Amino acid sequence: MTLPTLYQIFMSCNGVTTDSRNCPDGSLFFALKGDSFDGNKFAATALQNGSSYVVVDDSGVVVEGDKHYILVEDVLKTLQDLANYHRHQLGTRIIGITGTNGKTTTKELIAAVLSQSHNVLYTQGNLNNHIGVPLTLLRLKADNDLAVIEMGANHPGEIKFLVNIVEPNYGIITNVGKAHLEGFGSFEGVIKTKGELYDFLRNRLDSTIFVHRDNQYLMNMSDGLNIIPYGSADSLYVNGHVTDCSPFLSFEWKAGKGGALYQVNTQLIGDYNFPNALAAITIGRFFGVEPRKINKALSEYKPSNNRSQLKKTEDNTLIIDTYNANPTSMMASLSNFSKMRADKKMLILGDMRELGAESINEHQKIVDFLEECKFADVILVGSQFAACNSEFKTYPDALSLIEDLKKNKPKGHTILIKGSNGIKLFTVPDYL
Repeated sequence: MTLPTLYQIFMSCNGVTTDSRNCPDGSLFFALKGDSFDGNKFAATALQNGSSYVVVDDSGVVVEGDKHYILVEDVLKTLQDLANYHRHQLGTRIIGITGTNGKTTTKELIAAVLSQSHNVLYTQGNLNNHIGVPLTLLRLKADNDLAVIEMGANHPGEIKFLVNIVEPNYGIITNVGKAHLEGFGSFEGVIKTKGELYDFLRNRLDSTIFVHRDNQYLMNMSDGLNIIPYGSADSLYVNGHVTDCSPFLSFEWKAGKGGALYQVNTQLIGDYNFPNALAAITIGRFFGVEPRKINKALSEYKPSNNRSQLKKTEDNTLIIDTYNANPTSMMASLSNFSKMRADKKMLILGDMRELGAESINEHQKIVDFLEECKFADVILVGSQFAACNSEFKTYPDALSLIEDLKKNKPKGHTILIKGSNGIKLFTVPDYL
């Protein structure tokens, strides 16, 4: 079957699905394969559960003469090709976003701001990989005048692969930092891979990137591109500075040197979120959103999914940031926490995953920083922190810590909880 023919079938369907347990009536089912499952085996179930058609790459599951089965060579590639084809048919203006830290929060802020004046499609959650990106593109409708597509990577070449599916008109890299070093090989590998978004846009006519001018890495990477800069300098397209972060981020901003000054009080934790908010303002201004609407969107946005969430329990105030962690984001969180005005500060930190040969060294740097900041009440969780030269209390895993908290719960503390998702510190707040 040709791609245009498949596209006509897609357009007649009520969206796409990859889960045979969730098949809305009239949907198009893609039988994806994984390490421990084969969607081809569930094609018949998908049809029974509501799908109008199923795309498969195993001829053995096809019922002869049944036109509801669409046999292709590779289901995943077909999904990706269809998404790119759909993107071209609609011609929606797309903003591509990637970065080491803050890309999901920045994407959410950009979408919140743009939605004040535009019909915006944006990546849900963190569906930012080789499956999530095409699924997001296939949600595009003719009335979406803008889209914000997040792209993630943990190996070289992944951003290049994704941008060739998305083909964005605009781009933003939030930052580059030390994450997934096991996959990228080095910090230079991170820069090269994230920079693949810029590389694509450099070869596209009329492309524009939004760049944090204070980040020298990003400026060095942006050579030869049409840039819209934001940062601290008065002369920039959008500029501003932090006014408070105890605990929520407040800041002032203005457009250009002579622009009116606006004050924004957010529900975001940490001054490290300031560049993310400034990026959303910049993109909002570029696409004509009024300052009043921008400020409303930013002040009303509330983070979720264990990303710098503030939670007050009967006994403590918690800052929960357990979705992910790497040396750059960990250092930013600790630096912000050290400056925060709060009584009886306490830290519960978990290992940072996927750092390869640099892991122990990077964990030791965190321990050394804790000592420099004179943090006294510190709990470390995981084998990598346990291997460091440290006087702080350590636990092998979250479960061991929880058993101790059941007997000795801290009270009256402000507690930062941060670590990689795999350490499962998201299970700890219930016991604080």
